Amino acid sequence: MPLSRREIRSRATRFARQWASAHNEDADAKPFWYEFFAVFGIRARTVGSYEVHVKKLNKADGYIDYFWPGTLLIEHKSKGRDLDRAFTQANDYLHGIKEHEKPRYLLVSDFARFVLRDLESGTVTELTLDELPQRTEVFDFIAGYEARPVREQDPVNIRAAELMGRLHDELKATGYEGRTLEVYLVRLLFILFADDTGIFERDAFYNFVVDQTREDGTDLGPQLARLFQLLNTPEDRRPKTLDERLTDFKYINGRLFEEHIPLAEWDGAMRVTLLECASLDWATISPAIFGALFQSAMDAKLRRNLGAHYTSEQNILKLIKPLFLDDLWAEFERVKSSRDKLRRFHDKLANLRFLDPACGCGNFLVITYRELRELEIAVLRALLKGQQVVDVDKLVLLNVDRFYGIEIEEFPAQIAQVALWLVDHQMNMRISAAFGEYMVRIPLRKSATIVCANALRTDWQGLLSPQSSLRSAGAAEQLGPAHPESHQGHDAGIGETPGLRSQSLPAPGVTIRYDYILGNPPFSGKKEQSAEQKAAAAPVFMLLGGTASLDFVAAWFVKATEYVKAHGDATRCAFVATNSITQGEQVGELWGWMLSSGMHIDFAHQTFRWSNEARGVAAVHCVIIGFSKYPASRRRLFTYKDVNASPEEVACTNISPYLVEGADVIVKRRTTPLCSVPGIQKGSEATDFGHLILSPEEKAALVNAEPNARRWLRRIIGGEELINGTQRWCLWLVGATPQELKGMPLVLERVERVRRDRLASGKARTREWASRPYLFSEDRQPVRSYLAIPKVSSERRPIMPIDYVKAEVIASGSVLTVQGGSLYHFGVMTSSMHMAWMRAVCGRMKSDYQYSASIVYNNFPWPEAPTALPRQAGAQKQAVEQAAQGVLDARAQFPTASLADLYDPLTMPPNLVKAHQALDKAVDKCYRAQPFQSDAKRVEWLFELYEKYSAGLLAASAKAPAGRRKKAAAKR
Repeated sequence: MPLSRREIRSRATRFARQWASAHNEDADAKPFWYEFFAVFGIRARTVGSYEVHVKKLNKADGYIDYFWPGTLLIEHKSKGRDLDRAFTQANDYLHGIKEHEKPRYLLVSDFARFVLRDLESGTVTELTLDELPQRTEVFDFIAGYEARPVREQDPVNIRAAELMGRLHDELKATGYEGRTLEVYLVRLLFILFADDTGIFERDAFYNFVVDQTREDGTDLGPQLARLFQLLNTPEDRRPKTLDERLTDFKYINGRLFEEHIPLAEWDGAMRVTLLECASLDWATISPAIFGALFQSAMDAKLRRNLGAHYTSEQNILKLIKPLFLDDLWAEFERVKSSRDKLRRFHDKLANLRFLDPACGCGNFLVITYRELRELEIAVLRALLKGQQVVDVDKLVLLNVDRFYGIEIEEFPAQIAQVALWLVDHQMNMRISAAFGEYMVRIPLRKSATIVCANALRTDWQGLLSPQSSLRSAGAAEQLGPAHPESHQGHDAGIGETPGLRSQSLPAPGVTIRYDYILGNPPFSGKKEQSAEQKAAAAPVFMLLGGTASLDFVAAWFVKATEYVKAHGDATRCAFVATNSITQGEQVGELWGWMLSSGMHIDFAHQTFRWSNEARGVAAVHCVIIGFSKYPASRRRLFTYKDVNASPEEVACTNISPYLVEGADVIVKRRTTPLCSVPGIQKGSEATDFGHLILSPEEKAALVNAEPNARRWLRRIIGGEELINGTQRWCLWLVGATPQELKGMPLVLERVERVRRDRLASGKARTREWASRPYLFSEDRQPVRSYLAIPKVSSERRPIMPIDYVKAEVIASGSVLTVQGGSLYHFGVMTSSMHMAWMRAVCGRMKSDYQYSASIVYNNFPWPEAPTALPRQAGAQKQAVEQAAQGVLDARAQFPTASLADLYDPLTMPPNLVKAHQALDKAVDKCYRAQPFQSDAKRVEWLFELYEKYSAGLLAASAKAPAGRRKKAAAKR
């Protein structure tokens, strides 16, 4: 009888480790092949011979390195040599071999690589020494197993997800749908993975489908049901008459196959699809991608953009490395020379607990677990120091039972549970390769705790208590096989239940808590939240005073803060979030409460573009924020030159809620400016339903038909017109008499439509405005020239376009106006100083800047130079005015260019760039003599100044009359 495939893999694991450094053909080739054959239970000298003499085609003498008549010819080379030439040499030997002894296979190797050619089929298979333990089936003919065609070795990727999606659709078309279909597909996913990774004997499932089901697929449903039942039955409870071919399927446990589900109907085409899935190599599955890809494959709408919204591994590492992983590796480096300290560190790793309260398909938990297992391998290497390993599984302490997740949808929750088992098995294979001892955890004795529940309505601490199931959230009843706490499993260990009850209980008086809470909660903005989301978030936001203006993700920050306050002072948290919670009004609402609750920001990634590794990239701009009650020993701020750049780390003494270095200062809404500058207000609102606003063509037609209307037509600018130079006109009928209006029938038609549409509005305020339909609903038009600022501008522009506008041009509600703004005000507002402040504190509309009067302008700390430096004040102000005029002059050289053209980073004229550089220098000197090296330093300075102004330390003097300022300066 041939060796079992499991024994072959165990031997291959040891063999690969032992021969990893071999390189010399003369010294090592014979012992290498002797032990290679021993992997498969064969003594090399009993089936073949070394150095067999043959006559080559050119009559020259040749010597085959190893020859097994009728089966195999081996040619061996030193490491790194050309294996193509080795094949040529092996082919030459064939001419000197008797016909009845000619081998079926040619095998060449250089220790590190194997290339096998099947002379009958013509197929060529390549693998490395490292891959040998997972691909021993390539050499089934040596072990005595029937040779099968070698299956495709492409990694599981989008193709696999598409095939599973097709299988989903085919099953659904038979009426097999809903939760039952989801459980069915999760089971198949696990089986496909097990078929390629040593959980089952290699190709056991593939062979099962080929050999034991009919081609028309009519018996495939019952056969799969039989297989599910078998996988849920321990070996000692199985029928004594069980078909020998089914012994390859090990007992799985984990309750994955426990629930009884109805039979599925299959046909021949569906069977082909299943075999296509099974023909892929699932051993190379990526834990960072497969869960979300698999989920997307189940949704026909998402399948067109497969994988566009899953969290990439790169982004996960951006969170977990500064949250805990970097510190753990640093601690390992400190303790690795001390055996006792290293053992304690190993115990610490094994007892860390992680919660992802919005876990989806489990990507954060999967990558976290994988990285911790990699660290454990380093720990074991340091502990063992090269000594022989026996029973490596007893040395491995980390397991998935310290991982917890909450997911509102059932199917992703099931995927997350299975994903953690799969990555656990992957890491067991890594352990096997590292220490030369085969390790597999089957049957499954421990599980992650993944509950299907609404995280905002769930007691997070309840997941940690063996006595506290989440039946109030419906989790135990809903989740079925993916939820580990509803009842005892078959083989759960000594009195253990998989999942919650597999946790080791703490000593009396010791509180169990999460060490880390992390994840990527939903990103819905305050206006995009569904009714269900608003209802779930409302009780959480009541802790902040019931605010309704926060993004949905903020609720997780609040829940985590409450958890830390109640249960885990030492718990550290980190979430990916929309960048809007660090901008505008949301900062005051969320972070004011969090700071008062004792939270500190330990690390942060400033705004960057969300990306992933699959087709389609979700265009999301986000931040990552790590926070805790006890400040970290070092604060780490990751900055980005632009949203697509790589992060650069900056060490900080403190990170503010705006994710810049500085004090925990929060900019709150103000109705008047902090400093003595002209006021700012929103432009006029028409509420005209389009009837008072005209395009250039409509304006020309109206004037042509009704010349009297020309007097009442005015240019109107909003953000679009200001930035892009487009033109619109409006009927500005302020001061028009009844007789004048009646003399313009076409104008009156438009006025009548305004009245009608205002009366039809559902808003009482709008209906009131119907009493004066010829006027804008809100008239805030400046009476003097004004500075116009667009409320929204692209993040691409280095400067937000601001311009001088004459009073006769009407400002619409999409611009802000500063009446009477001087060259000095224009200069400061178009400088990098003001732009840096705006970027730090403004809100965003998607990724665009959203300028705010109450947050940005009214809180901007203008230079205190007129007070602090009285002798130079005039000179500094004059320098700013001259530089501001230089900017206007540079713009004027391009009269046909729009502000969008002038401030596009790709087309900005060089002389305008130089003009702004001169302006920046002049404005910077108003704040301090030394130049600022970056916008980050500008923001840091401005926040310090803001803190002083808002505390009243400088505000009084800044607003004092000139005579009082001089006296105050003289006293200083």
